[in-house]
Amino acid sequence: MPDTPAQAPGAAALSYAKGPSEPPVRDLTLGDLLAWAAETTPDRLALIAGVPDPAARRQWTYAELHAESLRTARALTRRFQPGERIAVWAPNVPEWVLLEFGAAMAGLVLVTVNPGFRAAELEYVLKQSRSSGVFVLPSFRGNPMLDTVRQVAPNCPELREIIALDTWEGFVAAGDDTTIALPAVRPDDPVMIQYTSGTTGFPKGALLHHRGIANNGSHTMDRMGIEDGAVTLTTMPLFHTGGCVLCVLGAVSKRTTQVLVEAFDPGLVLELFQTYRINAMLGVPTMLIAMTEHPNYGTTDLSSTRAICSGGSTVPAALVRKLEEKLGAPFTIVFGQTECSPVASMTWPTDTIEDKADTIGQPMPHVEVKIVDPATGETLPAGQVGEFCTRGYHIMLGYFENPEATAQAIDADGWLHTGDLCSMDERGYCQVEGRLKDMIIRGGENIYPRELEELLFRHPSIGEVAVVGLPDERLGETVAAFVRPAAGATIDQDELTAYVREHLAPHKTPKQWFIVETFPMTGSGKIQKFRLKEQWEKGEVKGS
Repeated sequence: MPDTPAQAPGAAALSYAKGPSEPPVRDLTLGDLLAWAAETTPDRLALIAGVPDPAARRQWTYAELHAESLRTARALTRRFQPGERIAVWAPNVPEWVLLEFGAAMAGLVLVTVNPGFRAAELEYVLKQSRSSGVFVLPSFRGNPMLDTVRQVAPNCPELREIIALDTWEGFVAAGDDTTIALPAVRPDDPVMIQYTSGTTGFPKGALLHHRGIANNGSHTMDRMGIEDGAVTLTTMPLFHTGGCVLCVLGAVSKRTTQVLVEAFDPGLVLELFQTYRINAMLGVPTMLIAMTEHPNYGTTDLSSTRAICSGGSTVPAALVRKLEEKLGAPFTIVFGQTECSPVASMTWPTDTIEDKADTIGQPMPHVEVKIVDPATGETLPAGQVGEFCTRGYHIMLGYFENPEATAQAIDADGWLHTGDLCSMDERGYCQVEGRLKDMIIRGGENIYPRELEELLFRHPSIGEVAVVGLPDERLGETVAAFVRPAAGATIDQDELTAYVREHLAPHKTPKQWFIVETFPMTGSGKIQKFRLKEQWEKGEVKGS
């Protein structure tokens, strides 16, 4: 384990740690990163479109990917000015990757849009970002996306270009003119607006810069233990930093062959693992659970697997142990949020199973982390629960045209206040206790949902679980558990109540149990607990 994080000098008992000083933070743009990979490994396969039909799987070498990205940049330069925003509304198609690099080379800011959005959500993003153009797939999974863009366009006064991705070749042909000059782009220039996942309400646009996302993707791959030239699988959605930063930019930083999955399907993912001898994958817990529950899981050859990484939401300890045992590959967990490009801390492949299962690891290289009292802002003693704050090269420039929200998130000393409740031990390893807004206050006592969720996930009848606080006239809040039964299992409330009572104090036992078939999720795989509360208020969920 190289150059592990250290506590601040003279502050060993405080919840503060700084990440390693290696590898360095590279002063480069996304275009520089791709150019380096193309110059050093031009003939290596860079990108494979992992669609269900093997005959339709397009592919590019690094030299081809770089040339096509330059062509895209020149075509964009014909239509847009440096600094303008262009939106991309599509699933994980190769053109998305070309736009990511092409826009960066053209000095544009890419606005990423969830392909599951409907008209009101799309209109909000296009208007708030003041996008000048939008690239859109005509339709996806029954969502008439091109029609929706045309519907909202009259309400978006700065939107002047609508480009359907099925006309891509016609658009990009303008980039064949190699005399078109591209603008100078700097590492600290803005490159992307990522709208926050919205687990607690309406999203804000995090404005990210080249240096932040290029290095964060690279450092994450380093800590996963990904070797140069490996074969990696991208299942995370590209509209989220887990996809376009950790997977795409991380892959280029290690010059891997990246297999891009258009939309997650556990059966397809298992086939791709076997066909392409996949070495590494990053996926949210719901993806990994779906893979292990698929009928083909037991018969798929997964022996090429060298690393599995997860994050995006609480990773149950039982799942960590299950995957390490079944795959025989080291498991790592990332933790952070969009606003920090996105990873602030991460476990190591060499960590003990206990640290992998129960912590979110130590700070990333060149990253500071501290745990503070939410009320006073003071750094807490090691072991106490408070708000997770982080500072370093990875912090966003701010929320796009929202200085008030930026000032609330980033303090005068440059610390990003994440809203996550964590504790830190004296080694700098952190544990997640929940969200400040998720913490349940029952009769004046603080209850952290994470503890209950970890316990319940280990019960054989439960496939997934989310614990929330519901209003109670006498106690203020009461504990409620929303559970999805495991395959073939039934939920017995009395049995689960006794199970919780056996392991935890009585006041933490859920008073209400609700059975759900699916959870409302953000596009990045996080359970939207505020939606569960809304479903409860409307009487849309069934009690056990």
